[in-house]
Amino acid sequence: MEWTDRHDRYFLRLLSKRVRLYTEMVTAAAVIHGDRNRLIGFSDVEHPVALQLGGSEPEAMAEATRIAEATGYDEVNINVGCPSDRVQSGRFGACLMEEPETVAACVAAMRRAVSIPVTVKCRLGVDDQDPELALDALVRASADAGCTHFVVHARKAWLQGLSPKENRDIPPLDYDRVYRLKQTYPGLTIVINGSIENLDQVKHHLDRVDGAMLGRAAYQSPWILADADHRLFADTEAFPDRWQVVDQMVDYAERRRAEAGTPLKSISRHMLGLFQGLPGARAWRRHLSENAHRDDAKPILLAEAARLVHRPERRAA
Repeated sequence: MEWTDRHDRYFLRLLSKRVRLYTEMVTAAAVIHGDRNRLIGFSDVEHPVALQLGGSEPEAMAEATRIAEATGYDEVNINVGCPSDRVQSGRFGACLMEEPETVAACVAAMRRAVSIPVTVKCRLGVDDQDPELALDALVRASADAGCTHFVVHARKAWLQGLSPKENRDIPPLDYDRVYRLKQTYPGLTIVINGSIENLDQVKHHLDRVDGAMLGRAAYQSPWILADADHRLFADTEAFPDRWQVVDQMVDYAERRRAEAGTPLKSISRHMLGLFQGLPGARAWRRHLSENAHRDDAKPILLAEAARLVHRPERRAA
């Protein structure tokens, strides 16, 4: 949340044409009653893109899913993994690991409403739940309701005693539990998530499951996605160039500024890690951090900052 907004997704799509992008979690009520352009608007270039939806009322989830399909999303993903207090008070997110029948009812209602895939993202369990039992119960109930695609964060969530930030690191990883899930349900698509840091790790997981989801690594070091199309999808198109990506983002920022008054800082904040590992990366980050927040900051500032980075003669992966 507050990371994979439409500006970040546009930026990431310039690095990879093939990876699937996910929105921030948006509640069903917000989709139904809120400013849809602001909450779930996206650019056509983002496809394939999935809307991550939070909620526990089947009818509301179905209505929000209909809106998502009409808006053009390729998938709607039910969030059964977020551990924040606000999410718990709204009875969605990770607390639904304790209500597999509720998740299944949402899946069934949503699938009746649309033709696009309805998928589930979950944890291994919450608090004192046994991951062997909790994960199986949730997947079995949702699969019986027609869900065939699950993204599993390979950690439990501790709703009592840990903050959302701590829940991303402190509960121990258990990749083997996700592997066993795939063995138990070979006909389902199982995607693994949780502290996956690079494409080598992705390829390792793909020997055991059907997909891998990158979160913080893709945000903090986005250039790792630039090689994904070649290494994971056998794509032979030209490898992207970081400076060309910056030029494309200048054009994008100009359009967003003209169309919606989007300030540069809303876009540049997602790009700070683009040059990580190259000489001058710190100067790039500093220039953006010190100047992009200004009310008069213009998109050309991105190109100015990029000129502070040493440009190698050959591509830097």
